[in-house]
Amino acid sequence: MTTTTTAPKPGLLTILSSPALDKDLKRIADKVLNRERLTQEDGIMLFEKGEIGYLGALANYVRERLHGNKTYFNRNFHIEPTNVCVFTCKFCSYSRLYKNREEGWELSIDEMLDIVKKYDGQPVTEVHIVGGVHPKMNLDFFTELMRRIKAHRPDLHIKGFTPVELDYMFRKAKVSAEEGMRMMKEAGLQSLPGGGAEIFHPDIRVQICHDKVDADGWLNIHRTAHNMGMVTNATMLYGHIEEYWHRVDHMERLRSLQDETHGFNTFIPLKFRNKDNDMAHVPESTIVEDLRMYAIARLYMDNFQHLKAYWPMLGRNSAQLTLSFGVNDLDGTIDDTTKIYSMAGSEEQSPSMNTAQLAMLIKQAGRTPVERDTVYNEVKDYSEVEFTEEELLN
Repeated sequence: MTTTTTAPKPGLLTILSSPALDKDLKRIADKVLNRERLTQEDGIMLFEKGEIGYLGALANYVRERLHGNKTYFNRNFHIEPTNVCVFTCKFCSYSRLYKNREEGWELSIDEMLDIVKKYDGQPVTEVHIVGGVHPKMNLDFFTELMRRIKAHRPDLHIKGFTPVELDYMFRKAKVSAEEGMRMMKEAGLQSLPGGGAEIFHPDIRVQICHDKVDADGWLNIHRTAHNMGMVTNATMLYGHIEEYWHRVDHMERLRSLQDETHGFNTFIPLKFRNKDNDMAHVPESTIVEDLRMYAIARLYMDNFQHLKAYWPMLGRNSAQLTLSFGVNDLDGTIDDTTKIYSMAGSEEQSPSMNTAQLAMLIKQAGRTPVERDTVYNEVKDYSEVEFTEEELLN
């Protein structure tokens, strides 16, 4: 963890000293500057009253106090075993129902191992495995996959499987979450991504993803992983039919579990995209609302060291902007095999950047690019690295 001593910048001081500043916002800012925890009422107030300049200045203060100018990324690639899924999430543009799967794909273990082998000799550090919930891709299937990946490349960190996938696997195998997670860990699983959280509150969850694991089940699988020494990520799908208090309720549940286990790496707000899904009538959030979401997350999630913007979902330019609104991580180099957000209408239809391109994206935003591994050990500082034109265009 990097913690620096940072005084409020002149811009923030100007905002806080303005006589026009709402008294509730001034009180909340004082709490942030004094490192006091915000309440749920404070969080709702920030959404209802917080102007973009106020939120950005305050979130950037916290970001720089924790991490200075550093912005993290890693060298990773994705494997998506299938988009065939038994669940019917209304916001999903990616999955194809199990009984109607003409546009679906189903990768075999050999095919997924071939994807891993494509990166032989390349300095990638992480494979991210996540996809639909396929009845035939069960616990035995995925433990065999991970054993074969580890046998081929022992140094590759395996991050994979949301609680939605894991809960289905465990129930189908008739094992508890504890037993199932133990089997996955022994096979090679090292950390969990944050997907499947959506919005925790049942009033929203029943409308958008009624048939998959509920909030308690999601949180319990992450708790179980933490208790086994595994780190995990957390997400929230925002900008659809939820209200501000649903977002705060969601963040509060994550913050409470982090107080208990200290096992979360990072929080990742995920923007709802409305292309080709059952919620296409719901307008997407504006970039201003996106930036407000990131800033409030940085202020509210006080026990999460890292706040990540997933650049393939936001787009490169918008991701750069988030670096001034509390974000200190842009995920990784990814690979163009990831389809979850491109199918939903994200700005990045072929989401892949090499290390030089991603580091330069960070530099152009006035930040210092730092390569990390999955658990935020620093691998290389790119602040003094010069890139060739060929590296930036490749």
